[in-house]
Amino acid sequence: MTPDVLSQNEIDSLLNALSNGSVDINTVANDSKMDEWEKLKVYDFKRPDKFSKDQLRAIQMIHESFARQITTVMSTLIRSIVSAEVASVEQLAYEEFVNYMVQPTVIGMIEMHPFDGNMLMEINPNLVFAMIDRMLGGKGNFSGKTRELTDIEKTVIERVLMRILELLEDSWSTVVDVRFRFESMESNPFFVQICSPTDMVLVVIMDLKVGDVEGMLSLCFPYFLMEPIIDKLSSQQWFASTSHKKDEEVQANLLTSMQHVKMPLALELGHTVLSLSEVYALQAGDVIKLDETKDSDVSVRVGNQVRFMAKPGTVGGHLAVELTKVMKQDTPPAEEGV
Repeated sequence: MTPDVLSQNEIDSLLNALSNGSVDINTVANDSKMDEWEKLKVYDFKRPDKFSKDQLRAIQMIHESFARQITTVMSTLIRSIVSAEVASVEQLAYEEFVNYMVQPTVIGMIEMHPFDGNMLMEINPNLVFAMIDRMLGGKGNFSGKTRELTDIEKTVIERVLMRILELLEDSWSTVVDVRFRFESMESNPFFVQICSPTDMVLVVIMDLKVGDVEGMLSLCFPYFLMEPIIDKLSSQQWFASTSHKKDEEVQANLLTSMQHVKMPLALELGHTVLSLSEVYALQAGDVIKLDETKDSDVSVRVGNQVRFMAKPGTVGGHLAVELTKVMKQDTPPAEEGV
């Protein structure tokens, strides 16, 4: 871009304004510096960004798919209307994430196979107690008082966590093959150390609503756990994998549907050619001589195509045939006879 060039009249006007004091040259200089500072982006070298914008976008799309699955699947499990959406995808130091969590809370330690390390899933207590109350026959209300979970409550919520992990695993499968396994549960965030406090982590925060109770579900992935698959995290890769997976699903659904389609099946005992006058003269009791003998194979038609050859007979008093030959797909249909 070429810089603006002042005309002679503009230069004269500026000099006159400076000479009579209507414009302060220091103010102009400071304003110019402020404009330059506003264009700069603050960067902390102690906490360098580990993920590019494209990788963050891919991660967001993965978890948007995850949120849609939670909305459709978890409503049946919890017996209440459940809605979820991605609120933010951030990269920050692990100690910041720990300080962000309330206490007590519900934290699931999750193994992420085949990688060596754990991730965290944290659910706000108000959501947890609403889920437990609804699953145990209540209305899904939350009193507002948080406490430690009892053994029975832990067993109930573990079932929910494991179902959520199945959905998370399915969403991640569009990009990379990973397995999430529930390891343990903790209520104090300061007792959970999956990495060094200064290590960078990827945090996905989701707004979750169970009935009338709202809260957040947070996923924390240490960078060292994501590093082996970071090259696969791109929006282009996600779109390509999703498209391929949808094609496979369409083919599988089509094959399943086709298996229930009924096709007409008919046996042709033989052929002959009659003139129209002979057909017109046929009477009840007349015998029509066919070209085939009693020992000849009969044609088995599926739809309009001859697909098999068979021997006629009976089984258990019912007419039947025994297949003797499978015809090739490009075999032309047998000539129609009378």
